[in-house]
Amino acid sequence: MDFAQINATNVADVGGKGAHLGELSRIPGIRVPDGFCVTTDAFRRIVAEAPSIETRLDLLSRVEPDDRAAIRTLSADIRSSVEGVAVPDDLAAAIGEALTRIDEHASYAVRSSATAEDLPTASFAGQQDSYLNITGQEAVLRHVRRCWASLFTERAVTYRLRNGFDHRKTDMAVVVQQMVFPDAAGVLFTADPVTSNRRTATVEACWGLGETLVSGQVRGDVYTVRDDQVVSTAIAAKTRSSQASPGGGTRDAPVEPRSRTQPTLTESQAVRLVRLGRRVEAHLGRPQDIEWCRVGDDFHIVQSRPITTLFPVPASDDQENHVYVSVGHQQMMTDAMKPLGLSLWQMTTPRPMHEAGGRLFVDVAPALATPTGRANLLKALGGSDPLLGDALRTVLDRGDFLRALPEEDSTTAPAGDAPDPVETDPEVVSDLIRRNEASVAALQHEIRNLSGPALLDFVRADIAELRRVLFDPRGLRVITAAMEASQWLNEHLEEWLGERNAADALTQSVPRNVTSEMGLALLDVADAIRPHADVVAFLHRVVDEGREGDGFLDEMAGLAGGPEARDAVRDYLETYGMRCVGEIDITRTRWSEQPAALVPAILGNIRNFAPGEGERRFERGLRESRRRERELLVRLCALPDGERRAEEAKRMIDRVRTFSGYREYPKYGMVSRYFVYKQALLREAGRLVRSGVLREEEDVFFLRFQELEEAVRTNDVDAGLVARRREAFRSYEALTPPRLITSDGEAITGRYRRDDAPSGALAGLPVSAGAVEGRARVVTDMAQADLEAGDILVTAYTDPSWTPLFVTVAGLVTEVGGLMTHGAVIAREYGLPAVVGVDQATRRIRDGQRIRVHGTDGYVQILA
Repeated sequence: MDFAQINATNVADVGGKGAHLGELSRIPGIRVPDGFCVTTDAFRRIVAEAPSIETRLDLLSRVEPDDRAAIRTLSADIRSSVEGVAVPDDLAAAIGEALTRIDEHASYAVRSSATAEDLPTASFAGQQDSYLNITGQEAVLRHVRRCWASLFTERAVTYRLRNGFDHRKTDMAVVVQQMVFPDAAGVLFTADPVTSNRRTATVEACWGLGETLVSGQVRGDVYTVRDDQVVSTAIAAKTRSSQASPGGGTRDAPVEPRSRTQPTLTESQAVRLVRLGRRVEAHLGRPQDIEWCRVGDDFHIVQSRPITTLFPVPASDDQENHVYVSVGHQQMMTDAMKPLGLSLWQMTTPRPMHEAGGRLFVDVAPALATPTGRANLLKALGGSDPLLGDALRTVLDRGDFLRALPEEDSTTAPAGDAPDPVETDPEVVSDLIRRNEASVAALQHEIRNLSGPALLDFVRADIAELRRVLFDPRGLRVITAAMEASQWLNEHLEEWLGERNAADALTQSVPRNVTSEMGLALLDVADAIRPHADVVAFLHRVVDEGREGDGFLDEMAGLAGGPEARDAVRDYLETYGMRCVGEIDITRTRWSEQPAALVPAILGNIRNFAPGEGERRFERGLRESRRRERELLVRLCALPDGERRAEEAKRMIDRVRTFSGYREYPKYGMVSRYFVYKQALLREAGRLVRSGVLREEEDVFFLRFQELEEAVRTNDVDAGLVARRREAFRSYEALTPPRLITSDGEAITGRYRRDDAPSGALAGLPVSAGAVEGRARVVTDMAQADLEAGDILVTAYTDPSWTPLFVTVAGLVTEVGGLMTHGAVIAREYGLPAVVGVDQATRRIRDGQRIRVHGTDGYVQILA
């Protein structure tokens, strides 16, 4: 197929690179060297004739991505088979005719173009082979075979295995394109590849062909262009270049001394190149990584692929500048959410939220525009997450990004006075919990027989009740009273006694903390199972076999002690089974749906603790908090005006102990309600599957709530929409959301501006006092955690579902978190030194390293 015949719909025929070249050749003003594609039909013919390919592909599909020896052997065998097959006569003749049409005496680039390449979700950059300066039909045919075989290079096979691509569903086309012999060449990123800013483009350039630059052999000149102006230039010392060899192929050549520090582009050329890139970007619909060549003063575009690492920008209907703050970083759930989960959360929260990359963001630009709104926001967000606070200040310091409003024009109401403190009456908390429990029980009763439109109408109406309970003013006053009492204690006891973070020890083993009770209750489950050796051995097999679902519970009941063990697990699930990792997303699998997720933690408790540890641990924390209280009050009494100070401190201690446990309950109530909704919606999804509207029940997760209402009303669903949403979700899972992203697409990380940590220490936010040294266990999946007593848990984030692991570890380090997030609250209650907000902790700390966590001062040291 000639480029003129190809467009974006031909990926299956000509691969990602070929399809993009076809599209590029259609853009007015974009010069693309002429060429054609040898289609995937040809590749499939060749593979069908290659000996033993099917057998080897079967073996390859079962290889683990880390088994390099097996991948190396099998991929080499497949490449040898493919290269050994002769090109059929009719195909050779067709290629010869295409070469003659363009110029049979010209030199060509012969380039691989896989169907899983240059995609929006996976670039596959550099995974297959390309060859430059190939002359003559025989040489072109030989290199076409090499390109086919390069689908099975070791690096390409490993990439597909790690990214979940089926070897059989990936075909190879080959691009044959007339060579351009440039004075300079390089790459253009139409968005800044470091900051993701869409208004800033980066050009990298070198002398000769761009191969040495793309392969990383040389550093090129770098031009940063914004708003049609070069805003920075870095000219490299260019000692080597890639040049065409007279006999074909390329050679490495020295750059003449006078050219080594000479710019490869003028500023006007760099700006003109970026304008061409903007034209390509607009046509292809997303930021691009473009390979270009310059011959004299003319630019040729030889390749363009989407930049797959950029986080999407939340959509906006206006031209104003916006500042988006990540909801996931506040909620301790930075994973991508499915559409039903996103829409339910948006219906639950009172704040308008914007979607991007499967995550939710709040636009804080209106608050930042006025003095009062700015001060309130920096205090609230910056106090709980210093990295976010620093990112906000970075935006503000630029001065020209946000439009300033006078106070009276603020769209954000000034914060009112703090809620009136409530009395230290435990019955306030008890009453709030009783009302929540009664509301959930009423929901379970009323929803059980509903179906069709009536069910969806009921759920929509009940969300108003969820919001009423979740945002009950009395509950907010209780939480505020606990937070203010904790802050008062920390500030005054440090001032009066020099005690830092004194409230941390005083909040150990507080009553009515449903999340910390959940971790201790799993210790009791372990106690019920520990005496039964057959049950313990069975549970080890459940883990080893990767069992899912809840079928193993009934199977376990047939063993000696099995009925008691099963009942203990089911009793636990009755209270906590609605929880799971990422629980704010209604679509996530709950423990009641997959109890096997708890088995590793149960076995860890059996291995690491003696019977009765749950009660002992609570009593230890209670004794320690009382001891610290007595000690602090005695020391206060010895101060001038000590009786008054001790009396004030005692009142605040009582308040924080009475109310801080309730901090965890509203989310528990919300998640309980979500699980009732989910069970009912899955029953309705089952009805839609039986009537042929959906392929499977979980298709409903890829519909927004409003779309599900319409599907139930009409008995019709766009299957293509569901498929596109599934594919988009897979791509979102690979992205890391920023704490803050602007409407320009710039992701601002923020940094700790402090100099009180030792050299080389990893800075973070201190959230639970104390210091501990131990083995780092870097855990990305709670169900795969293998912890020993005394380990230090290092992970990206912890929501309440991680609490069962806290009973084993001696300390906590997370990448995301704040003073009042769940992990911090439970770490304090369990007495675990904890530092959160440690940037890239799971990458900078290796599993098994010995580290020291300074929970009072907020840093982590890597010891060995």
